[in-house]
Amino acid sequence: MSEKYNQLFCRNIDYIAQDIQNKIRTTPVLIAGCGIGSTIAEAAARMGFENITLIDGDVIEVHNLNRQIYTQADVGTKKAEALANRLRSINPDINITPITDWISEENVNSLVGKAELIFDTIDFLDLNAITILHDEANRQNKPIISALSIGWGAGAMYCPPSKSDVSYFRKVFHLPETGPVKDMSYVFHFKVLIERIGAYLNPEVIAAMSKAFQIMEDGRPCPASQLSAGSFSVGALAVTVAVKLLKEEKVAEAPNLILLNVNGVCEQSDINLLVD
Repeated sequence: MSEKYNQLFCRNIDYIAQDIQNKIRTTPVLIAGCGIGSTIAEAAARMGFENITLIDGDVIEVHNLNRQIYTQADVGTKKAEALANRLRSINPDINITPITDWISEENVNSLVGKAELIFDTIDFLDLNAITILHDEANRQNKPIISALSIGWGAGAMYCPPSKSDVSYFRKVFHLPETGPVKDMSYVFHFKVLIERIGAYLNPEVIAAMSKAFQIMEDGRPCPASQLSAGSFSVGALAVTVAVKLLKEEKVAEAPNLILLNVNGVCEQSDINLLVD
């Protein structure tokens, strides 16, 4: 490991052993979706990941700036390219491949094939692309971490390498076991998920999502409300899961959801600092 790399990540040492840091450095990862995925990418780069492929065909808009890592200077540019430039500014030696395209049946085999670990933060509006990615990861027996912002916190589902013919994503969202899902309503399937975990969510999250669902069912575009606290929780949660996997430590597996409720954490504590 180079002296330059050691100097950049030496403050990891009491939490990450040298052999694990080397694994982090050399493990090729794919980050599909560079919106909320931008927080994962930055957290991963600052953790020491040096082999990263980014894919997203979207362009940065002003309303992205409240929760994604971009700046005013990036508005109007492709997310994958702007994100690659930011990561290079953190670590000039990073090996990063930005792809300004969408996940498709034509490119998914190659993208998944080059990665050992996959992060999925594709916008749920593109149900077909998410399904294609999970199907291919399942076919190639590659681990995939799906993460999303949930109000003041985040959720993640770790799908381990599987011998099943059906991806966890299809099972969890009650999709057909095979075939395209282009004509299916992402609103319907996402509503089912929210209803399933509603008891664990803050009421304001339920209200915000219900409002968004109603607008989208009427055929109008509606970017759901999201917060910087939630998006940065996504980065912290997803990269923690990734490092634990490389350390071969226990991680809750799909169909279980890992839920980080920062708002709830703030309201509860049994640790009294004045106890004698």
